[in-house]
Amino acid sequence: MSFLEVKDLRIHFPTDDGLVKSVDGLSFSLERGKTLGIVGESGSGKSVTSLGILGLHKGGNARIGGEIWLDGEELVGASAEHVRGLRGKKMAMIFQDPLSAMHPYYTVGDQIIEAYRIHHDVTKKVARKHAIDMLARVGIPQPDRRVDDYPHQFSGGMRQRAMIAMALSCDPELLIADEPTTALDVTVQAQILDLMRDLQREFNSALIIITHDLGVVAELSDDILVMYAGKCVEYGTAQDIFYRPEHPYTWGLLGSMPRLDREPTERLLPIKGSPPSLINVPPGCAFHPRCPYLDRTDGKGDTVVPELVPTERGHLVRCHMPAEERRSLWENEIKPALETQ
Repeated sequence: MSFLEVKDLRIHFPTDDGLVKSVDGLSFSLERGKTLGIVGESGSGKSVTSLGILGLHKGGNARIGGEIWLDGEELVGASAEHVRGLRGKKMAMIFQDPLSAMHPYYTVGDQIIEAYRIHHDVTKKVARKHAIDMLARVGIPQPDRRVDDYPHQFSGGMRQRAMIAMALSCDPELLIADEPTTALDVTVQAQILDLMRDLQREFNSALIIITHDLGVVAELSDDILVMYAGKCVEYGTAQDIFYRPEHPYTWGLLGSMPRLDREPTERLLPIKGSPPSLINVPPGCAFHPRCPYLDRTDGKGDTVVPELVPTERGHLVRCHMPAEERRSLWENEIKPALETQ
């Protein structure tokens, strides 16, 4: 069994308007020292998945099904107290917005110290030294002074570094980064990604990076999971997803990604339409209202939910179009169009 194994995960939320199927039958696995990128538009279920792994939906109104195995322990059926004990030490998260994730009333140092002392029986003095060491490790200048500053006294990039220092303070074996570079300028983004890569090598932790930015996952990921409407629509190695993608939604994501390696000749190719409501998911393939190839599915696209099936070893696709036709479309139409973009 892999270090992290997610099997048929379902996270639904009952509301007055109906059942929100945020995650609906998601499966994937991850080994120590490897990175999984989860990509998709806003509302596809990426962040709900990460919070589900950390057990942060427990105690709420979420209906959770399936299995989450972390290092041989099943977490969906475990008590909230037991999962809370694993957070920080066994698994940790870098949240999307560090300003709202960090407490404004306490200094950055106090928050790292608290996270460390929960899992280690040490004095406050020892924990403070550890907090200063962690801030130095993530590249914060004058850490012995900045350790006593409050979150609002840090810039966006420095706050993100402090959040990474807090998440890594107990050497977690699984690290989940939810949009870790959103709202940062590109030079700071590059520094944060380099930092995460270096720290992952040092700790040999399993890393899940959740983003809508394909450039970020191209930089870091070994495998990529493409989500749409709470389901995985394509899964494969980074090479598979960038050089041999087979799902029309993945083609759309690649077409809407800006290219910096040559002069643009045309505008970006956005995916037409909007992501579906997770209360009223379209029948059949959830992507069919936006899919330009619906007429190639033998009438199944808007009536039958496609299965996630292997197209080759380790490469899974959820699409009614025959594999040969998808490959032909990619090689003869989609890829040439992207290359001239």
